[in-house]
Amino acid sequence: MKTTLTAAACLLATTFSLPAIADQTQDKKALLLEWMQGHFDSEQQASADADFFNIHLNMTQIWTEHQSTWLYVEQAAVTHLQAPYRQRVYEVSAISDTEFSSKVYTFENPKSYAGDYKKPQPLANLTPDDLTIKQGCTVYLTWNESTSAFIGSTKEDECKSQLRGASYATSEVMVTADKILSWDRGFDADGKQVWGAVKGGYEFIKK
Repeated sequence: MKTTLTAAACLLATTFSLPAIADQTQDKKALLLEWMQGHFDSEQQASADADFFNIHLNMTQIWTEHQSTWLYVEQAAVTHLQAPYRQRVYEVSAISDTEFSSKVYTFENPKSYAGDYKKPQPLANLTPDDLTIKQGCTVYLTWNESTSAFIGSTKEDECKSQLRGASYATSEVMVTADKILSWDRGFDADGKQVWGAVKGGYEFIKK
């Protein structure tokens, strides 16, 4: 799912002035943030395929007073919405006019913040200094003009994981205007998948 700029796009980019490039970068980053935020679920996919669960995904921007761009993220099974199984903070940054990174962070006592995405100021008692980065787990996204989507992944086996016998984890992501496709998998030292969906990624539809 990794993409690179085509030679034609690179040549076209050199014709822009620096202010124009900066504006374009801001436009694409703003679009990515708009598409990533909101309430999503995989109900449609789960109804069609018993191998998938109905998962609710919520993302909202936090700490807007800081220079960096932060998102609070919760994922929970529909049967346990009050007990999310994943709570993270993403730091979204522009690498170039079409390339972006989403660093992944954890924080202590996440269960005490379950449902915080509903509040006017989620994680108000925390600051970026309270976060712990998940080294190697950054997702790199590239704008794909032909599909009108941001597409990307983690880098090979850099995201270390010990969950269920894994040695490392991978994430493949596609963000569009109305959905997020996310495929998280764990692999052992021999490259055998030990957790995560087998058929493909989860399809989170924006509500």
